[in-house]
Amino acid sequence: MHDATWPSPLTPSHTQPSTMSHSAPGKSSSKPLMVAIAIVIALYLAAAAMGWPQAATQMIVDAAAHGAHDAAHDAAHAADHAKPVPALWTVLPFALLLGCIAVLPLMHATEHWWESNLHRFYVAAGLGLITLAYYGLMYHQPIDRHFLGHAVIEPTGSAFETGTVWTVLQNAMFNEFIPFIMLLFALFTISGGIRIEGDLAARPGVNSAFLAVGALMASFIGTTGAAMLLIRPLIDTNNERKHIQHTLVFFIFIVCNCGGLLLPLGDPPLFLGYLSGVGFMWTLKLWPMWLFVNGCLIAIYYCWDRFYAYPREEKKDIRKDEASAGKLQFSGLWPNAVLLMGVVLAVALLDPSKSVPGTDWHPWLYLREVVLAGLIGLSLLLGSEKVREANKFNYVAIIEVAALFTGIFITMQPALQILNARGAELGINTPHKFFWATGILSSVLDNAPTYLVFFETAKALEMPADTIREAGVPDHFLVAIALGAVFMGSMTYIGNGPNFMVKSIAEGAGIKMPSFFGYMIFSFAVLLPVFLVMTFLFL
Repeated sequence: MHDATWPSPLTPSHTQPSTMSHSAPGKSSSKPLMVAIAIVIALYLAAAAMGWPQAATQMIVDAAAHGAHDAAHDAAHAADHAKPVPALWTVLPFALLLGCIAVLPLMHATEHWWESNLHRFYVAAGLGLITLAYYGLMYHQPIDRHFLGHAVIEPTGSAFETGTVWTVLQNAMFNEFIPFIMLLFALFTISGGIRIEGDLAARPGVNSAFLAVGALMASFIGTTGAAMLLIRPLIDTNNERKHIQHTLVFFIFIVCNCGGLLLPLGDPPLFLGYLSGVGFMWTLKLWPMWLFVNGCLIAIYYCWDRFYAYPREEKKDIRKDEASAGKLQFSGLWPNAVLLMGVVLAVALLDPSKSVPGTDWHPWLYLREVVLAGLIGLSLLLGSEKVREANKFNYVAIIEVAALFTGIFITMQPALQILNARGAELGINTPHKFFWATGILSSVLDNAPTYLVFFETAKALEMPADTIREAGVPDHFLVAIALGAVFMGSMTYIGNGPNFMVKSIAEGAGIKMPSFFGYMIFSFAVLLPVFLVMTFLFL
Protein backbone atom coordinates (compact mmCIF):
# COMPACT_ATOMS: atom_id res chain seq x y z
CA MET A 1 0.00 0.00 0.00
CA HIS A 2 1.13 -0.35 -4.50
CA ASP A 3 1.68 5.05 -4.53
CA ALA A 4 0.24 9.44 -2.66
CA THR A 5 -0.43 10.89 -5.71
CA TRP A 6 -0.45 7.06 -5.72
CA PRO A 7 -1.89 6.79 -9.18
CA SER A 8 -1.34 3.10 -8.78
CA PRO A 9 0.66 1.32 -6.23
CA LEU A 10 0.38 -1.82 -8.21
CA THR A 11 0.12 -1.64 -11.96
CA PRO A 12 1.41 0.27 -14.93
CA SER A 13 -0.47 3.36 -15.99
CA HIS A 14 -1.25 2.39 -19.55
CA THR A 15 -3.54 4.51 -21.60
CA GLN A 16 -7.02 3.91 -20.28
CA PRO A 17 -10.12 3.20 -22.35
CA SER A 18 -11.58 6.24 -23.98
CA THR A 19 -14.52 6.34 -21.62
CA MET A 20 -12.12 7.03 -18.79
CA SER A 21 -8.89 8.56 -20.00
CA HIS A 22 -10.37 11.50 -21.86
CA SER A 23 -12.59 12.83 -19.12
CA ALA A 24 -12.11 16.55 -18.73
CA PRO A 25 -10.06 17.36 -15.70
CA GLY A 26 -11.52 20.77 -15.12
CA LYS A 27 -14.46 22.13 -13.20
CA SER A 28 -17.10 19.99 -14.91
CA SER A 29 -15.50 16.74 -13.73
CA SER A 30 -14.84 18.13 -10.24
CA LYS A 31 -18.34 19.38 -9.52
CA PRO A 32 -19.83 15.95 -8.68
CA LEU A 33 -16.92 15.25 -6.36
CA MET A 34 -17.32 18.61 -4.61
CA VAL A 35 -21.04 17.92 -4.15
CA ALA A 36 -20.22 14.48 -2.74
CA ILE A 37 -17.69 16.01 -0.33
CA ALA A 38 -20.26 18.56 0.85
CA ILE A 39 -22.78 15.76 1.47
CA VAL A 40 -20.23 13.68 3.40
CA ILE A 41 -19.30 16.65 5.62
CA ALA A 42 -22.98 17.47 6.24
CA LEU A 43 -23.76 13.85 7.17
CA TYR A 44 -20.77 13.72 9.50
CA LEU A 45 -21.85 16.92 11.25
CA ALA A 46 -25.34 15.47 11.66
CA ALA A 47 -23.85 12.26 13.11
CA ALA A 48 -21.69 14.34 15.46
CA ALA A 49 -24.77 16.25 16.61
CA MET A 50 -26.21 12.89 17.67
CA GLY A 51 -22.95 11.87 19.34
CA TRP A 52 -22.17 8.83 17.15
CA PRO A 53 -18.49 9.46 16.29
CA GLN A 54 -17.84 10.58 19.86
CA ALA A 55 -19.29 7.34 21.20
CA ALA A 56 -17.21 5.31 18.74
CA THR A 57 -14.05 7.07 19.87
CA GLN A 58 -14.89 6.34 23.49
CA MET A 59 -15.15 2.65 22.58
CA ILE A 60 -11.64 2.82 21.11
CA VAL A 61 -10.27 4.55 24.21
CA ASP A 62 -11.97 2.08 26.56
CA ALA A 63 -10.68 -0.88 24.55
CA ALA A 64 -7.13 0.51 24.67
CA ALA A 65 -7.39 0.94 28.46
CA HIS A 66 -8.23 -2.74 28.81
CA GLY A 67 -5.63 -3.82 26.25
CA ALA A 68 -2.87 -4.60 28.74
CA HIS A 69 -5.18 -6.77 30.83
CA ASP A 70 -6.42 -8.60 27.73
CA ALA A 71 -2.86 -9.18 26.53
CA ALA A 72 -1.81 -10.61 29.86
CA HIS A 73 -4.88 -12.83 29.95
CA ASP A 74 -4.23 -14.05 26.38
CA ALA A 75 -0.60 -14.84 27.19
CA ALA A 76 -1.51 -16.72 30.36
CA HIS A 77 -3.95 -18.96 28.52
CA ALA A 78 -2.13 -19.23 25.18
CA ALA A 79 -0.83 -22.71 25.86
CA ASP A 80 -4.24 -24.08 26.77
CA HIS A 81 -6.26 -22.23 24.19
CA ALA A 82 -4.52 -22.12 20.81
CA LYS A 83 -5.95 -19.48 18.52
CA PRO A 84 -8.17 -20.91 15.77
CA VAL A 85 -7.06 -19.97 12.28
CA PRO A 86 -8.57 -20.27 8.80
CA ALA A 87 -7.59 -23.15 6.54
CA LEU A 88 -4.28 -22.58 4.76
CA TRP A 89 -5.93 -22.64 1.32
CA THR A 90 -7.82 -19.45 2.18
CA VAL A 91 -4.74 -17.39 1.31
CA LEU A 92 -5.18 -18.42 -2.34
CA PRO A 93 -7.56 -15.55 -3.25
CA PHE A 94 -5.00 -13.08 -1.86
CA ALA A 95 -2.15 -14.77 -3.75
CA LEU A 96 -4.22 -14.93 -6.94
CA LEU A 97 -5.08 -11.24 -6.74
CA LEU A 98 -1.44 -10.23 -6.25
CA GLY A 99 -0.52 -12.58 -9.09
CA CYS A 100 -3.07 -10.93 -11.38
CA ILE A 101 -1.71 -7.50 -10.48
CA ALA A 102 1.85 -8.61 -11.25
CA VAL A 103 1.27 -10.71 -14.38
CA LEU A 104 -1.82 -9.56 -16.30
CA PRO A 105 -0.38 -6.14 -17.25
CA LEU A 106 2.68 -7.87 -18.70
CA MET A 107 0.86 -10.44 -20.88
CA HIS A 108 -0.07 -9.39 -24.40
CA ALA A 109 -3.36 -11.31 -24.26
CA THR A 110 -4.58 -9.53 -21.11
CA GLU A 111 -2.80 -6.18 -20.91
CA HIS A 112 -5.55 -4.18 -22.61
CA TRP A 113 -8.36 -6.01 -20.80
CA TRP A 114 -6.63 -5.23 -17.50
CA GLU A 115 -6.44 -1.51 -18.33
CA SER A 116 -10.13 -1.15 -17.47
CA ASN A 117 -10.71 -0.27 -13.83
CA LEU A 118 -14.05 -2.05 -14.06
CA HIS A 119 -12.28 -5.27 -15.01
CA ARG A 120 -9.81 -4.80 -12.17
CA PHE A 121 -12.73 -4.38 -9.80
CA TYR A 122 -14.42 -7.53 -11.12
CA VAL A 123 -11.30 -9.56 -10.30
CA ALA A 124 -10.70 -7.92 -6.90
CA ALA A 125 -14.33 -8.06 -5.80
CA GLY A 126 -14.81 -11.62 -7.06
CA LEU A 127 -11.84 -12.91 -5.07
CA GLY A 128 -12.99 -10.87 -2.07
CA LEU A 129 -16.42 -12.52 -2.24
CA ILE A 130 -14.77 -15.95 -2.18
CA THR A 131 -13.01 -14.99 1.05
CA LEU A 132 -16.22 -13.66 2.61
CA ALA A 133 -18.11 -16.79 1.55
CA TYR A 134 -15.54 -18.92 3.35
CA TYR A 135 -15.98 -16.93 6.57
CA GLY A 136 -19.74 -17.10 6.31
CA LEU A 137 -20.14 -20.77 5.39
CA MET A 138 -17.08 -22.64 6.66
CA TYR A 139 -15.43 -20.70 9.50
CA HIS A 140 -17.30 -21.39 12.73
CA GLN A 141 -14.67 -20.11 15.17
CA PRO A 142 -14.17 -16.95 17.25
CA ILE A 143 -12.61 -14.06 15.36
CA ASP A 144 -10.83 -10.92 16.53
CA ARG A 145 -12.42 -7.59 15.71
CA HIS A 146 -10.05 -4.61 15.50
CA PHE A 147 -12.49 -1.86 14.55
CA LEU A 148 -13.41 0.37 17.52
CA GLY A 149 -10.88 -1.48 19.64
CA HIS A 150 -10.11 -5.15 20.09
CA ALA A 151 -12.92 -7.61 20.79
CA VAL A 152 -13.50 -11.32 20.22
CA ILE A 153 -16.63 -12.16 18.23
CA GLU A 154 -18.03 -15.60 18.94
CA PRO A 155 -19.76 -17.71 16.27
CA THR A 156 -23.52 -18.10 16.47
CA GLY A 157 -23.69 -21.66 15.10
CA SER A 158 -25.97 -20.62 12.25
CA ALA A 159 -25.55 -21.96 8.72
CA PHE A 160 -24.17 -18.59 7.59
CA GLU A 161 -22.08 -16.67 10.14
CA THR A 162 -23.31 -13.15 9.41
CA GLY A 163 -21.50 -11.74 12.45
CA THR A 164 -18.19 -13.23 11.34
CA VAL A 165 -18.52 -11.82 7.82
CA TRP A 166 -19.46 -8.42 9.24
CA THR A 167 -16.39 -8.52 11.49
CA VAL A 168 -14.11 -9.29 8.53
CA LEU A 169 -15.61 -6.36 6.63
CA GLN A 170 -15.15 -4.08 9.62
CA ASN A 171 -11.49 -5.07 9.95
CA ALA A 172 -10.79 -4.78 6.23
CA MET A 173 -12.86 -1.79 5.13
CA PHE A 174 -13.71 0.39 8.13
CA ASN A 175 -10.47 -0.09 10.06
CA GLU A 176 -7.99 -0.13 7.15
CA PHE A 177 -9.37 0.69 3.71
CA ILE A 178 -11.24 3.95 4.41
CA PRO A 179 -8.34 5.73 6.18
CA PHE A 180 -5.88 4.35 3.62
CA ILE A 181 -7.75 5.42 0.49
CA MET A 182 -8.66 8.84 1.92
CA LEU A 183 -5.01 9.69 2.52
CA LEU A 184 -4.06 8.57 -0.99
CA PHE A 185 -6.99 10.46 -2.46
CA ALA A 186 -6.05 13.67 -0.63
CA LEU A 187 -2.39 13.55 -1.64
CA PHE A 188 -3.28 12.53 -5.20
CA THR A 189 -5.81 15.32 -5.73
CA ILE A 190 -3.99 18.14 -3.96
CA SER A 191 -0.57 17.43 -5.50
CA GLY A 192 -2.29 17.16 -8.89
CA GLY A 193 -2.98 20.90 -8.61
CA ILE A 194 0.74 21.80 -8.46
CA ARG A 195 2.90 22.03 -11.59
CA ILE A 196 6.65 22.48 -12.03
CA GLU A 197 7.88 23.21 -15.54
CA GLY A 198 11.09 24.49 -17.09
CA ASP A 199 14.36 23.45 -18.70
CA LEU A 200 17.60 23.63 -16.70
CA ALA A 201 21.02 22.78 -18.06
CA ALA A 202 21.17 18.96 -17.89
CA ARG A 203 24.53 18.71 -16.13
CA PRO A 204 25.30 15.80 -13.78
CA GLY A 205 25.09 18.10 -10.76
CA VAL A 206 21.66 19.42 -11.80
CA ASN A 207 20.25 15.93 -12.29
CA SER A 208 21.71 14.84 -8.95
CA ALA A 209 20.02 17.82 -7.31
CA PHE A 210 16.70 16.72 -8.83
CA LEU A 211 17.18 13.29 -7.24
CA ALA A 212 18.14 14.76 -3.86
CA VAL A 213 15.14 17.10 -3.77
CA GLY A 214 12.89 14.23 -4.83
CA ALA A 215 14.26 11.99 -2.08
CA LEU A 216 13.32 14.59 0.53
CA MET A 217 9.94 15.45 -0.98
CA ALA A 218 8.96 11.78 -1.20
CA SER A 219 8.72 11.43 2.57
CA PHE A 220 6.43 14.44 2.94
CA ILE A 221 4.09 14.25 -0.06
CA GLY A 222 4.47 10.57 -0.89
CA THR A 223 6.62 8.81 -3.45
CA THR A 224 4.05 9.20 -6.19
CA GLY A 225 3.37 12.83 -5.33
CA ALA A 226 7.07 13.65 -5.57
CA ALA A 227 7.49 11.56 -8.72
CA MET A 228 4.58 13.21 -10.50
CA LEU A 229 5.78 16.70 -9.59
CA LEU A 230 9.39 16.17 -10.69
CA ILE A 231 9.36 13.68 -13.57
CA ARG A 232 8.19 16.11 -16.26
CA PRO A 233 10.65 18.92 -15.40
CA LEU A 234 13.42 16.30 -15.21
CA ILE A 235 12.53 15.04 -18.70
CA ASP A 236 12.29 18.62 -20.01
CA THR A 237 15.70 19.40 -18.54
CA ASN A 238 17.26 16.37 -20.26
CA ASN A 239 15.35 16.80 -23.51
CA GLU A 240 18.47 17.61 -25.56
CA ARG A 241 20.52 14.71 -24.18
CA LYS A 242 20.55 11.24 -25.75
CA HIS A 243 21.95 9.12 -22.89
CA ILE A 244 19.41 9.57 -20.10
CA GLN A 245 17.93 6.13 -19.56
CA HIS A 246 20.01 5.69 -16.40
CA THR A 247 18.70 9.02 -15.07
CA LEU A 248 15.12 7.76 -15.19
CA VAL A 249 16.11 4.44 -13.60
CA PHE A 250 17.81 6.20 -10.68
CA PHE A 251 14.76 8.48 -10.42
CA ILE A 252 12.66 5.35 -9.86
CA PHE A 253 15.17 4.01 -7.34
CA ILE A 254 15.27 7.19 -5.26
CA VAL A 255 12.17 9.33 -5.75
CA CYS A 256 9.66 6.54 -6.37
CA ASN A 257 10.92 4.34 -3.53
CA CYS A 258 13.90 4.91 -1.25
CA GLY A 259 13.11 8.56 -0.52
CA GLY A 260 9.73 7.80 1.07
CA LEU A 261 10.98 6.42 4.39
CA LEU A 262 10.78 9.24 6.91
CA LEU A 263 7.03 9.69 7.44
CA PRO A 264 3.93 7.49 7.15
CA LEU A 265 2.81 9.67 4.23
CA GLY A 266 5.91 8.68 2.27
CA ASP A 267 4.98 5.17 1.15
CA PRO A 268 1.81 3.05 1.40
CA PRO A 269 3.30 0.33 3.67
CA LEU A 270 4.34 2.91 6.26
CA PHE A 271 0.84 4.37 6.37
CA LEU A 272 -0.61 0.91 6.90
CA GLY A 273 1.82 0.59 9.80
CA TYR A 274 0.57 3.90 11.18
CA LEU A 275 -3.02 2.65 10.93
CA SER A 276 -1.90 -0.44 12.86
CA GLY A 277 -0.61 1.66 15.74
CA VAL A 278 2.93 2.70 14.77
CA GLY A 279 3.63 6.24 15.98
CA PHE A 280 3.55 9.02 13.39
CA MET A 281 7.08 10.15 14.22
CA TRP A 282 8.52 6.65 14.68
CA THR A 283 9.78 6.45 11.09
CA LEU A 284 11.99 9.51 11.63
CA LYS A 285 14.34 7.24 13.59
CA LEU A 286 15.16 5.61 10.24
CA TRP A 287 16.93 8.75 8.99
CA PRO A 288 20.46 7.22 9.15
CA MET A 289 19.39 4.40 6.80
CA TRP A 290 17.51 6.88 4.59
CA LEU A 291 20.57 9.13 4.39
CA PHE A 292 22.98 6.26 3.75
CA VAL A 293 20.97 4.56 0.99
CA ASN A 294 19.87 7.70 -0.82
CA GLY A 295 23.30 9.29 -0.40
CA CYS A 296 24.97 6.22 -1.90
CA LEU A 297 22.54 6.10 -4.81
CA ILE A 298 22.95 9.80 -5.62
CA ALA A 299 26.74 9.46 -5.42
CA ILE A 300 26.68 6.42 -7.74
CA TYR A 301 24.40 8.29 -10.14
CA TYR A 302 26.64 11.37 -10.17
CA CYS A 303 29.73 9.31 -10.94
CA TRP A 304 27.89 7.37 -13.66
CA ASP A 305 26.57 10.52 -15.29
CA ARG A 306 29.68 12.66 -14.82
CA PHE A 307 32.29 10.18 -15.98
CA TYR A 308 30.39 7.89 -18.37
CA ALA A 309 27.09 9.18 -19.74
CA TYR A 310 27.65 12.94 -20.00
CA PRO A 311 30.99 12.66 -21.88
CA ARG A 312 29.24 10.46 -24.48
CA GLU A 313 26.82 13.23 -25.43
CA GLU A 314 27.51 14.96 -28.74
CA LYS A 315 28.94 18.46 -28.47
CA LYS A 316 26.11 19.97 -30.49
CA ASP A 317 23.54 18.50 -28.08
CA ILE A 318 25.42 19.94 -25.10
CA ARG A 319 25.56 23.37 -26.74
CA LYS A 320 21.85 23.18 -27.56
CA ASP A 321 21.07 22.17 -23.99
CA GLU A 322 23.07 25.05 -22.55
CA ALA A 323 21.51 27.53 -24.96
CA SER A 324 17.93 26.50 -24.15
CA ALA A 325 18.39 26.46 -20.38
CA GLY A 326 16.05 28.57 -18.31
CA LYS A 327 14.49 28.73 -14.89
CA LEU A 328 11.96 26.41 -13.31
CA GLN A 329 8.48 27.85 -12.94
CA PHE A 330 6.04 26.82 -10.23
CA SER A 331 2.29 27.14 -10.48
CA GLY A 332 -0.56 26.02 -8.27
CA LEU A 333 1.43 26.36 -5.03
CA TRP A 334 -1.45 28.39 -3.64
CA PRO A 335 -3.45 26.94 -2.06
CA ASN A 336 -2.14 23.42 -2.58
CA ALA A 337 1.19 23.70 -0.75
CA VAL A 338 -0.68 24.91 2.34
CA LEU A 339 -3.28 22.17 1.95
CA LEU A 340 -0.55 19.51 1.76
CA MET A 341 0.73 20.74 5.10
CA GLY A 342 -2.84 20.41 6.33
CA VAL A 343 -2.80 16.76 5.27
CA VAL A 344 0.38 16.16 7.28
CA LEU A 345 -1.13 17.79 10.38
CA ALA A 346 -4.44 15.95 10.03
CA VAL A 347 -2.72 12.56 9.81
CA ALA A 348 -0.36 13.38 12.67
CA LEU A 349 -2.90 14.83 15.10
CA LEU A 350 -6.33 13.34 14.36
CA ASP A 351 -5.83 9.70 15.26
CA PRO A 352 -8.82 8.64 17.41
CA SER A 353 -6.69 6.14 19.34
CA LYS A 354 -4.34 8.90 20.57
CA SER A 355 -5.07 12.14 22.38
CA VAL A 356 -4.06 15.42 20.76
CA PRO A 357 -0.67 16.43 22.22
CA GLY A 358 -1.08 18.62 25.27
CA THR A 359 -4.73 17.66 25.80
CA ASP A 360 -6.85 14.74 26.97
CA TRP A 361 -9.09 14.98 23.91
CA HIS A 362 -9.25 12.08 21.47
CA PRO A 363 -10.37 13.11 17.96
CA TRP A 364 -13.71 11.70 16.91
CA LEU A 365 -13.79 8.63 14.71
CA TYR A 366 -13.30 9.55 11.02
CA LEU A 367 -12.73 13.23 11.83
CA ARG A 368 -9.34 12.84 10.15
CA GLU A 369 -10.94 11.49 6.98
CA VAL A 370 -13.59 14.22 6.92
CA VAL A 371 -10.90 16.89 7.32
CA LEU A 372 -8.98 15.30 4.42
CA ALA A 373 -12.16 15.40 2.34
CA GLY A 374 -12.52 19.09 3.18
CA LEU A 375 -8.92 19.77 2.10
CA ILE A 376 -9.63 18.02 -1.21
CA GLY A 377 -12.70 20.22 -1.68
CA LEU A 378 -10.69 23.38 -0.98
CA SER A 379 -8.04 22.34 -3.48
CA LEU A 380 -10.67 21.85 -6.19
CA LEU A 381 -12.53 25.03 -5.27
CA LEU A 382 -9.59 27.41 -4.86
CA GLY A 383 -6.95 25.85 -7.11
CA SER A 384 -6.31 26.62 -10.77
CA GLU A 385 -8.16 24.52 -13.33
CA LYS A 386 -5.54 25.42 -15.96
CA VAL A 387 -2.80 23.83 -13.84
CA ARG A 388 -4.74 20.57 -13.57
CA GLU A 389 -5.38 20.62 -17.30
CA ALA A 390 -1.66 21.14 -17.96
CA ASN A 391 -0.95 18.17 -15.67
CA LYS A 392 -3.55 16.10 -17.58
CA PHE A 393 -5.12 15.41 -14.22
CA ASN A 394 -8.03 13.00 -13.87
CA TYR A 395 -9.24 10.43 -11.34
CA VAL A 396 -8.53 7.24 -13.29
CA ALA A 397 -5.46 6.30 -11.29
CA ILE A 398 -7.00 6.72 -7.83
CA ILE A 399 -10.05 4.74 -8.95
CA GLU A 400 -7.65 1.96 -9.94
CA VAL A 401 -6.16 1.99 -6.45
CA ALA A 402 -9.59 1.88 -4.84
CA ALA A 403 -10.76 -0.96 -7.08
CA LEU A 404 -7.74 -3.15 -6.37
CA PHE A 405 -7.34 -2.45 -2.67
CA THR A 406 -10.99 -3.23 -2.02
CA GLY A 407 -10.13 -6.82 -2.86
CA ILE A 408 -6.65 -6.77 -1.31
CA PHE A 409 -7.82 -5.69 2.14
CA ILE A 410 -10.53 -8.37 2.20
CA THR A 411 -8.53 -11.27 0.75
CA MET A 412 -5.54 -10.61 3.00
CA GLN A 413 -7.59 -11.13 6.21
CA PRO A 414 -7.00 -14.92 6.39
CA ALA A 415 -3.26 -14.43 5.81
CA LEU A 416 -3.07 -11.84 8.57
CA GLN A 417 -5.05 -14.05 10.92
CA ILE A 418 -2.83 -17.08 10.23
CA LEU A 419 0.38 -15.11 10.62
CA ASN A 420 -0.80 -13.52 13.84
CA ALA A 421 -1.30 -16.97 15.34
CA ARG A 422 1.42 -19.00 13.59
CA GLY A 423 4.01 -16.44 12.52
CA ALA A 424 6.56 -17.62 15.05
CA GLU A 425 6.74 -20.98 13.26
CA LEU A 426 8.19 -19.50 10.04
CA GLY A 427 11.73 -19.27 11.40
CA ILE A 428 12.06 -15.57 10.51
CA ASN A 429 13.46 -14.35 13.80
CA THR A 430 16.30 -11.88 13.14
CA PRO A 431 16.34 -8.36 11.66
CA HIS A 432 18.35 -9.59 8.66
CA LYS A 433 15.78 -12.28 7.91
CA PHE A 434 12.89 -9.83 8.25
CA PHE A 435 14.59 -7.32 5.96
CA TRP A 436 15.30 -9.79 3.17
CA ALA A 437 12.03 -11.72 3.49
CA THR A 438 9.98 -8.50 3.41
CA GLY A 439 12.18 -7.05 0.67
CA ILE A 440 12.10 -10.05 -1.65
CA LEU A 441 8.30 -10.25 -1.54
CA SER A 442 8.02 -6.47 -1.88
CA SER A 443 10.07 -6.72 -5.06
CA VAL A 444 7.84 -9.21 -6.82
CA LEU A 445 4.46 -8.44 -5.28
CA ASP A 446 3.38 -5.12 -3.78
CA ASN A 447 5.11 -3.63 -0.78
CA ALA A 448 1.99 -2.46 1.10
CA PRO A 449 0.32 -5.83 1.81
CA THR A 450 3.75 -7.45 2.18
CA TYR A 451 4.53 -5.03 5.00
CA LEU A 452 1.37 -6.01 6.87
CA VAL A 453 2.06 -9.72 6.44
CA PHE A 454 5.45 -9.49 8.12
CA PHE A 455 4.15 -6.94 10.63
CA GLU A 456 1.80 -9.63 11.90
CA THR A 457 4.54 -12.26 11.70
CA ALA A 458 6.83 -10.22 13.95
CA LYS A 459 4.02 -9.42 16.37
CA ALA A 460 3.44 -13.15 16.93
CA LEU A 461 7.03 -13.88 17.99
CA GLU A 462 7.75 -14.56 21.64
CA MET A 463 10.40 -12.18 22.96
CA PRO A 464 11.88 -11.29 26.38
CA ALA A 465 9.60 -9.19 28.57
CA ASP A 466 11.91 -6.16 28.39
CA THR A 467 11.91 -6.08 24.56
CA ILE A 468 11.15 -2.61 23.21
CA ARG A 469 8.02 -2.78 21.07
CA GLU A 470 6.16 -0.46 18.74
CA ALA A 471 2.49 -1.27 18.09
CA GLY A 472 3.14 -4.70 19.61
CA VAL A 473 6.05 -5.46 17.24
CA PRO A 474 9.65 -5.78 18.51
CA ASP A 475 11.25 -2.50 17.52
CA HIS A 476 14.34 -3.96 15.84
CA PHE A 477 12.14 -6.22 13.70
CA LEU A 478 9.84 -3.35 12.72
CA VAL A 479 12.85 -1.35 11.56
CA ALA A 480 13.88 -4.21 9.28
CA ILE A 481 10.33 -4.68 7.94
CA ALA A 482 9.95 -0.98 7.12
CA LEU A 483 13.33 -0.83 5.39
CA GLY A 484 12.64 -3.98 3.37
CA ALA A 485 9.21 -2.85 2.20
CA VAL A 486 10.20 0.70 1.24
CA PHE A 487 13.70 0.18 -0.16
CA MET A 488 13.18 -3.08 -2.03
CA GLY A 489 10.00 -1.95 -3.72
CA SER A 490 12.55 -0.41 -6.11
CA MET A 491 13.91 -3.77 -7.27
CA THR A 492 11.31 -4.28 -10.03
CA TYR A 493 8.77 -2.25 -11.95
CA ILE A 494 5.94 -3.88 -9.97
CA GLY A 495 7.35 -3.34 -6.47
CA ASN A 496 5.74 0.08 -6.03
CA GLY A 497 3.17 2.05 -7.99
CA PRO A 498 5.19 5.05 -9.21
CA ASN A 499 7.73 2.74 -10.87
CA PHE A 500 5.53 1.87 -13.84
CA MET A 501 4.02 5.36 -13.84
CA VAL A 502 7.42 6.95 -14.46
CA LYS A 503 8.24 4.30 -17.09
CA SER A 504 5.00 5.10 -18.91
CA ILE A 505 5.56 8.88 -18.82
CA ALA A 506 9.17 8.52 -19.99
CA GLU A 507 8.21 6.26 -22.90
CA GLY A 508 5.45 8.70 -23.83
CA ALA A 509 8.16 11.35 -24.08
CA GLY A 510 10.14 9.18 -26.49
CA ILE A 511 12.69 7.81 -24.01
CA LYS A 512 13.53 4.13 -24.44
CA MET A 513 13.23 2.54 -21.00
CA PRO A 514 14.62 -0.86 -19.98
CA SER A 515 12.39 -3.91 -20.31
CA PHE A 516 11.07 -5.61 -17.16
CA PHE A 517 14.16 -7.78 -16.87
CA GLY A 518 16.46 -5.07 -18.24
CA TYR A 519 15.40 -2.88 -15.32
CA MET A 520 16.30 -5.73 -12.95
CA ILE A 521 19.86 -5.75 -14.34
CA PHE A 522 20.14 -2.14 -13.16
CA SER A 523 18.59 -2.90 -9.77
CA PHE A 524 20.68 -6.00 -9.10
CA ALA A 525 23.89 -4.23 -10.08
CA VAL A 526 23.24 -0.99 -8.19
CA LEU A 527 20.75 -1.62 -5.39
CA LEU A 528 21.73 -5.01 -4.03
CA PRO A 529 25.30 -3.99 -3.08
CA VAL A 530 23.98 -0.87 -1.34
CA PHE A 531 21.33 -2.87 0.55
CA LEU A 532 23.87 -5.52 1.56
CA VAL A 533 26.18 -2.89 3.05
CA MET A 534 23.23 -1.21 4.78
CA THR A 535 22.13 -4.45 6.47
CA PHE A 536 25.62 -5.01 7.89
CA LEU A 537 25.93 -1.41 9.08
CA PHE A 538 22.47 -0.84 10.56
CA LEU A 539 20.67 -4.17 11.21
